[in-house]
Amino acid sequence: MGGPSILPQVKICGLTRVYQARACAALTPDAIGLVFYPGSPRHVSDDQARAISNAVHERVRVIGVFVNADYDTIMKKIAHCHLTGVQLHGAEPPELVSRLARRGVTVIKALFVGGTPSLADARGFPAAGFLVECAKGPLPGGNALAWNWRAAREFGRAYPLILAGGLSPDNIDTAVSDALPVAVDVSSGVEQAPGEKSIEKVRAFMDAVIRIRTTGSVQLQGSRVF
Repeated sequence: MGGPSILPQVKICGLTRVYQARACAALTPDAIGLVFYPGSPRHVSDDQARAISNAVHERVRVIGVFVNADYDTIMKKIAHCHLTGVQLHGAEPPELVSRLARRGVTVIKALFVGGTPSLADARGFPAAGFLVECAKGPLPGGNALAWNWRAAREFGRAYPLILAGGLSPDNIDTAVSDALPVAVDVSSGVEQAPGEKSIEKVRAFMDAVIRIRTTGSVQLQGSRVF
């Protein structure tokens, strides 16, 4: 957290296999995400998560994604799975974020355009960053649906914005230009099937982000969130 950064940062979320995690980590994203929500097709067991984390932790940060989990559950998984941060993707109260932050946990809180919690609720959460996406689809998360990313732009002037929802190698340049996030989060946009990452798509996504960084065509401000 803090200090100089090459922006936007990248998190590849929803990994389920060690060999794919290793291949993704070799492409130098800033973080990967492991989903602990049982209703997700990308859900991983504690042992799966631990194996993935152990395989990549020297290269990238490992963020656990939770939906309405309690404090004790989260802390146990942080310890067992060697997580370096958490993403709270449900209706978690500000008190839970505060309690985790007091323990030194990096907390990302998800907010939703057109849903709850909304962007207006950000002030109550002492989070390191806010993942913003639209509230469409049957599952917590972006549900592979693109949306009006520009709707998050003003929010990003006040808070560390992590853009998610419908991102892919083909549209990431437009999404970053529209929203000016300090980080982006991609899952289904780099998959060949739910939980099965296409390394070629991940490579294409990272290449597109590197072009954004290299050309300086988008001026971003902010600190690292992963």
